[in-house]
Amino acid sequence: MKNIMVCTLSRSLGMICEENIELAKTKLEQIGYNVEFSKNSNCTDSFISTSIKRRIMDFHDALRNNNIDIILSVLGGYNCNQLLNYIDYDLIKKNPKIICGYSDITVILNAIYAKTGIITYLGPTFHSFAMKKGLEQTINYFEKAINHKSYYLKDPDFYSSDKWYDDQDNRKFIKNKGCIVINEGRAEGTIIGGNLCSFNLLQGTPFMPSLRDKILFIEEDALVGKEFPYEFDRNLVSLIQQKDFDKVKGIVIGRSQTQTGMNLTKWKKILNKKELKNIPIIINANFGHTTPNATIPIGGNCIINTYDENKIFIKTMQLKDKVEETKRAALFSSIIVWIGFGFQIAGWILVCQAMNL
Repeated sequence: MKNIMVCTLSRSLGMICEENIELAKTKLEQIGYNVEFSKNSNCTDSFISTSIKRRIMDFHDALRNNNIDIILSVLGGYNCNQLLNYIDYDLIKKNPKIICGYSDITVILNAIYAKTGIITYLGPTFHSFAMKKGLEQTINYFEKAINHKSYYLKDPDFYSSDKWYDDQDNRKFIKNKGCIVINEGRAEGTIIGGNLCSFNLLQGTPFMPSLRDKILFIEEDALVGKEFPYEFDRNLVSLIQQKDFDKVKGIVIGRSQTQTGMNLTKWKKILNKKELKNIPIIINANFGHTTPNATIPIGGNCIINTYDENKIFIKTMQLKDKVEETKRAALFSSIIVWIGFGFQIAGWILVCQAMNL
């Protein structure tokens, strides 16, 4: 049985009603998890969050706690990037755990991967588990990912993008027509990304992961409503303008919420860019701000093959394996540097000998 620590990384537990807190806790216990709440998870300030000091203290305490297997964010929000300069990344390397959330939590997940090479998990928050209907596939993907199983990201029969937390009894589920291929092709690479506007907050910082040889999983929420296509387009352009975007292997875009008014015509308009012509692109994948919300390993491996019935294959590694891989890569880099240094010294010796002659 795995132990979960619920931490406020962005918005506070104080934002969630008592009924939904109990629903989420009960659901997680029913599927086999012990649930604890960090000391300051319920503290709330005027930003419906809490101080950097309290959030970092709770996060570091959870990392140090040998009984905790999973750190689950309470919610998304707006201010995860406040934490990046204060996180002890060496502590994460020494105490690798499953860290999961989505939306604003995208920032921390990608920063941790960039600084440590350790896989993190773009998936449900604690609040997600309060959902009464339509949660089964979200749970299924969550358990596959955190138990390091490979899986295909398949199309569910139905999806929902309603505000389920406002009215749990009157949910609207829509017949799913499946993901859509914009550009055909096959690609393999390492997964990064998440909520696009949150991911873009990492641009120009030391916490931005390299785009080289990556498969981008990106999505956006409906906060801007009908302005969604313009917002998504400019955020995508900003990403395209980053170093090594030309080395990106493929793009998977999460399903947009119905209130955005998005359709295939608008997506084709946004994605009709010369920088995107030669990479496979799939839209309407089931992760992000709709239900079901599949868990995607940031730093895991993805194979896109648009010619197959199941087009998206995801493979994660055990944390200890990823840590060892990261150590081996660092060791290999150090050896290469020292070999190069050795050749330089040998060259200087030969030059000096020649001059003496």
